[in-house]
Amino acid sequence: MRLTSRPLLTLALGGSLLAAGAAQADRSDWPESFTMGTASQGGTYFVYGSGWANMIADELGLSGGGEVTGGPVQNLALVHTGDIAFGMTTMGPAADAVSGQSPLAPGMVLDNACAMFPMYETPFSIAALSSSGITSISEIPDGARIGFGPAGSTSDTYFPAILETLGVDFERRNGGWTDLGGQLQDGLLDVIAFAAGIPIPAVSQLEVQSDVNIIEFNEEELATTLEHFPVAEFSIPASTYTTLEEDARAVSMWNFAIARCDLPEDFVYEATRLTMENNERMQSIHRSAVTTIPENVVHNQVLPFHPGAARWFTENGYEIDPALIR
Repeated sequence: MRLTSRPLLTLALGGSLLAAGAAQADRSDWPESFTMGTASQGGTYFVYGSGWANMIADELGLSGGGEVTGGPVQNLALVHTGDIAFGMTTMGPAADAVSGQSPLAPGMVLDNACAMFPMYETPFSIAALSSSGITSISEIPDGARIGFGPAGSTSDTYFPAILETLGVDFERRNGGWTDLGGQLQDGLLDVIAFAAGIPIPAVSQLEVQSDVNIIEFNEEELATTLEHFPVAEFSIPASTYTTLEEDARAVSMWNFAIARCDLPEDFVYEATRLTMENNERMQSIHRSAVTTIPENVVHNQVLPFHPGAARWFTENGYEIDPALIR
């Protein structure tokens, strides 16, 4: 199995700040180079993942870089097969992978992809024009035309199932967020259901031109969604949109870094340690890393943890269910 796959961003050997612990570790079975699977260029995954790979390569004296991939679903498959050493995914595709329901490998359990550390969360939120009279999920009328974002996206994969579970009957529409925002304003859509970082530019633009309702989950809807889907509770701060007068209840899906389960334990331990102990540097790579902190390790209850990653967390007082350690 190869550990590199056409790195796009590569650093020379010999990081200037090589950690003492890494220098003393038995590196005889470490790879000389590695690749981090990201997503398309220009997106958060590509910036975050390539920057992370550069940092780890620099600190550990290896050659490493980020590779453009199809995103969370493909990263799981590539890590499992050994085509890449590391990847980035969300909890929804991870749950599908370990249950043999990955669309890239139907019926195959992808069990060679282990969790490393928490990255950030992708909120799920709902918007409608105030003129629609829709102020809650239960008020979405039967047959409502709902835009779920690009086909195959995280939003399009999970939000329809969430709304169906909550009893919403709808017509499913797809498209780019800006295009869907225009359709909402023109009356061609009734609702947009987003899974994207906030503030969502399309909603912010709508607020400038129209009165908008940001629709939150009530307590019962929140509990039902948490029970049936690999999501976490989330609160949209009131400061996110001019429309909001107070924080709004929502859910989010966590993004985690993953590693091949058969990578050397010390190697993954050092990569995890460097990430968790250098949050300021991680935030300089991408501001979403503000939540790349060890306290958020609790948000993975789906993938097994790599033993190297689990060792760092447990040594530093963060409890991980032993049943979740590979």
